[in-house]
Amino acid sequence: MINEQQVRALLGELNDPFLHRTLEETNGISEVSIKEEKNHVSVKLAIAKINSAEQMQLQGKVVEVLKEAGAATVGIRFEELPKEVLEQFRGQAKESDSESILSPNSKVKIISIASGKGGVGKSTVSVNLAVALARLGKKVGLVDADIYGFSVPDMMGVKDIPQIKEDRIIPVERKGVKVISMGFFVENNTPVVWRGPMLGKALDQFFKDVEWGELDYLLLDLPPGTGDVALDIHQMLPTSKEIIVTTPHPTAAFVAARAGAMALQTDHEILGVIENMSWYEVKSTGEREFIFGKGGGPKLADELRTELLGQLPLGQPDWNDIDFAPSVYAESHETGKIYLEIAQKVIEKA
Repeated sequence: MINEQQVRALLGELNDPFLHRTLEETNGISEVSIKEEKNHVSVKLAIAKINSAEQMQLQGKVVEVLKEAGAATVGIRFEELPKEVLEQFRGQAKESDSESILSPNSKVKIISIASGKGGVGKSTVSVNLAVALARLGKKVGLVDADIYGFSVPDMMGVKDIPQIKEDRIIPVERKGVKVISMGFFVENNTPVVWRGPMLGKALDQFFKDVEWGELDYLLLDLPPGTGDVALDIHQMLPTSKEIIVTTPHPTAAFVAARAGAMALQTDHEILGVIENMSWYEVKSTGEREFIFGKGGGPKLADELRTELLGQLPLGQPDWNDIDFAPSVYAESHETGKIYLEIAQKVIEKA
């Protein structure tokens, strides 16, 4: 029969998933009770952030460890560590430690780029906003978290693949942006048919096993919509600010509102709305054709009580074979200038 001293010793070796300190160090084992007649162990644990994917992973480890030690059944309750304990470890966190990106102590500003549906240019916005922030002197990382529809490496003209050094993944740098994507880890554009838990593990690696180095901003190109993968990512992030991408079409804006609602329900602040494909400019006359209608972006911003960060025309960048990045607008391009203006607003608001 396992006793309280053994329970505390075993659980004390497990790490708080956010602080990366043992539960013994954080004094995170709040209560232990044992019902000998049923061989049932109940524990109450305090960690830096509750109701997260990391909590679920820790819960699994606790059950595994205690059952291996002889417990028949295990009950677990979680609570958040007191603020004074978090402050105690705040100064100990290494700013350069990639594992600290998801820590409440991290100074990296995480910005998620979301949309209600596919085909509105969310990945194009993610890529160009990341490049624009880098052009403004910021240290930027970009996670292509659109697991089923990864496209960032191709859009940025990335030819290299990440290297592995001492069990750490070194992201590929392109246009001043450090990039990681599922596209680097599948062969010949093979469709991803993984199930939820496998995808969650891959995304967890993107955050914890990548040597990001020093970053000011980490941008996430989220899967479109409000499905399981998008929800998992929202719950995985301790703090994140969000930008919603839509087109001017009323239906696209209506669907995008659901993505905004998910952000708010998971306590993520909405930075603003970007309206893509707002118009098409006829080169010969300079006239603007509003192919997808008008008003979707401003209406969505009003509905979400946020700011319209910018409106982007329908078009494509100028590119060449020498510096091939087919979706990246040049800094001097009119659309490239709009992205710089949006990036400046993001810096001021984030």
